[in-house]
Amino acid sequence: MKRIPVTILNGFLGSGKTTLLRSLLYQCKDDASHPSVIVNDMSELDVDGVLIGNTPVMDADLGNFITISGASISSSQGLRRLDTALKQLLKTSRPPWIIIETSGSSHPLPLTQYFKKQKRFLLNGIITLIDATWMMQEYDSGRRLLSKWQNNLQSNIRGIENLLAEQMLFSTLVVLTKSDKLQQDQLKIIGESLHPINPYISISAVAWGKIASKSLKDMPEYNYHLVDNLVQELSGEIDKPLQIYGRNNQQLVARVIQDDRPFHPLRLWDVCHNHLTQGVFRSKGFFWLPTRDDVALLWSQATGNMGLEIVGFWRATIFDDPDEKFTDEHREIFRKKIEKVESRFGDRRCRLTIIGQQDDVGAFEDALKRCFLTEEELMTWQQGNDFIDPWPKKVAKLDSSMDGLDGKYLSSRI
Repeated sequence: MKRIPVTILNGFLGSGKTTLLRSLLYQCKDDASHPSVIVNDMSELDVDGVLIGNTPVMDADLGNFITISGASISSSQGLRRLDTALKQLLKTSRPPWIIIETSGSSHPLPLTQYFKKQKRFLLNGIITLIDATWMMQEYDSGRRLLSKWQNNLQSNIRGIENLLAEQMLFSTLVVLTKSDKLQQDQLKIIGESLHPINPYISISAVAWGKIASKSLKDMPEYNYHLVDNLVQELSGEIDKPLQIYGRNNQQLVARVIQDDRPFHPLRLWDVCHNHLTQGVFRSKGFFWLPTRDDVALLWSQATGNMGLEIVGFWRATIFDDPDEKFTDEHREIFRKKIEKVESRFGDRRCRLTIIGQQDDVGAFEDALKRCFLTEEELMTWQQGNDFIDPWPKKVAKLDSSMDGLDGKYLSSRI
């Protein structure tokens, strides 16, 4: 029986894996042989799973989409859950292709060892995504990454640099993301600086995840022999514990914030500019503001980049709109969906996850919680009073095919 090709999208937190995956899925939306997808998120909140699950071709009820949240897919627990997920996909149907999006803290080596033993699946590529802007700012266009990794190995340290370098070391292709923010000569320097880590691979640059799906699906089988040689060259260093990746031996942690209250727009603006440190590698989720209480906003922060996007309209807003011509049946469906959400404000709710070094994440979490409206401010909002809102008002409408959460997909980058 012909084995099912599997492509792994790997890369550090905020490198653009979900953006690339969404681009691949939209390319396949009219293709009956579109891939099945497994999304891994180290946070229980599973923001990426929600975004991928709302693309046109993904439907968990149809059995072509599974999320693994709350654990890294390269951990022993994550590998067991991956094995279960793959068996579940085979039970529902025989997918022509499977794409796995890993969490940002995942190491590719355990995944190569897992798929090397599989008879039903063919690992055809591990695509490692690298945030080009972060590499330029944090690692002198990549020049300092190799030396920092080597110093860590000599000092018996498992730091961020180990994960970044080893994600590339075991990859088939390295993709520099967010290339639209840099000049071509800057991208060339980054590529040349990173290539010595793995001279066997190609390095390309993309913006907004624009890469042809066919080029990934048709990649040849993963080179396990080369991986075995690389592991031997590391002289056992790679077998040391992978739990610690932060600076100063701080553990990488994920925290979740959930509240039905909106953020005060001015306090949120100040916190993002004054309390967002380099130790907060990734924060993402859905939230609302009292000044824009009709729309669900997507929060997406990666290292030094912050994105604010409108992903849809709250059902409560649509439900109360007199211009909507609902049938009684449709209105009852809407009402039941709204009532399932634990919120005083219809289905409006803030749900964010923060990932990074323990101390930095804790401080940022506390600062964000202070941004929620107080009970007095909630009364002010309900009475129709306004708040100072410094966030960008102008949004750009993307491709109409990019459906969001129950509505149009609009975007504003700050």
